[in-house]
Amino acid sequence: MLGEGIGKITDIVVKEGDHVKKGDVLLRLESIQPGADVEAQSDNVQGSEAGMKAASANYDAAMATLSQRQADLEKAKLDWARSQSLYKEELIAKSDYDAAHASYDSAVAALGAASAQVEQTRAAREQARLLSEQARAVLTHQQDVLRKTTYRAPIDGIVSYIAVRVGENVVPGIQNAEGSFLMTISDMSVVTAEVKVDETDITNVRPGDPADVTIDAVPGKTFKGHVSQVGELAILRSSGQAATTQTTANTQEARDFKVVVTLDTPMELLRPGLSSTAKIQTAQKKAVLTIPIQALAVRSQEDLDAAKQPKGNVTLAASKPAGNAQKTDIQGVFVIRANKAEFVPVQTGITGITDIEITSGLKEGDQIVTGSYKVLRTLRPGTSVKVDNSAPKHEESTS
Repeated sequence: MLGEGIGKITDIVVKEGDHVKKGDVLLRLESIQPGADVEAQSDNVQGSEAGMKAASANYDAAMATLSQRQADLEKAKLDWARSQSLYKEELIAKSDYDAAHASYDSAVAALGAASAQVEQTRAAREQARLLSEQARAVLTHQQDVLRKTTYRAPIDGIVSYIAVRVGENVVPGIQNAEGSFLMTISDMSVVTAEVKVDETDITNVRPGDPADVTIDAVPGKTFKGHVSQVGELAILRSSGQAATTQTTANTQEARDFKVVVTLDTPMELLRPGLSSTAKIQTAQKKAVLTIPIQALAVRSQEDLDAAKQPKGNVTLAASKPAGNAQKTDIQGVFVIRANKAEFVPVQTGITGITDIEITSGLKEGDQIVTGSYKVLRTLRPGTSVKVDNSAPKHEESTS
């Protein structure tokens, strides 16, 4: 959580390890000046609202006056028309005729003045409304400043880290500069483990694959989970940085990919940052033929052909250009037949931690040769083999 307001920390309500709910108070900043600004602006808002009410009342009064002046004009107009008719028939004196004419002109002028008064009060009312909205906007800003002096939990979780102390100043973030880091709240309702998967295995990992997670801090317990995210960018194993075209142009360094595993039923005792290991199940088969991975060997077709040649015989062959020479590697297993190691090509399926599936080439009951890479690399087809299934003896170290 980063700082939003500015000021000195006066109180830290929580401590590391506390469980908090969304909206709980975490810490407070000095709020004397922001509180005073809010009170002063609240008074301004009340004054502006009172002015808006007075302007509205003046407008209503001007509209009533305008209605009265319109009625007066209608009466004066009728009187003036009647006086014109009577004067033509010489039934009224000239003075009465002139008085009716003057009354009509006065009513027209009074209506014009009333209309102007309405426009004036309408403008005053609009001005008062704008001032009231401006005052409310300033009050909202001041209230936001005051709100930022009290920090509340944005989510339910646990306070996993507090980076500040009482008396320190908080600085808000600005462009190209982050604000003060205050504390970390971890949502432990969803617990994830970030693991690194070798580049040779990442193509088999898919979101939703089940996984078994072990945590160093909780020995003897395995947590069930599933893959929720598979990274798209390789990570250099030495630096931990993302591998880009520029950084890997001249290096053959091994790469990993980040995989996120979400625990299905996390424990309450778990904490962020714990070391973990995950075993991800990418495929599963039952009732299949498997062998230890270290039993696999690779031989070229040339080596296999040479092993079939009887000893002491020389076969002449046309020479081939060195540039066109290609070796065909064949994957297989050494099977013991007639006390000799016979190389049998095999097809493999899915790979486990220690075993690998054999889809063709072997049958159940075949006796195979297994051992270290060094031994299998030098073993030749047709070599006599003495079967000894006893446990190997550990060599004593010498100084």
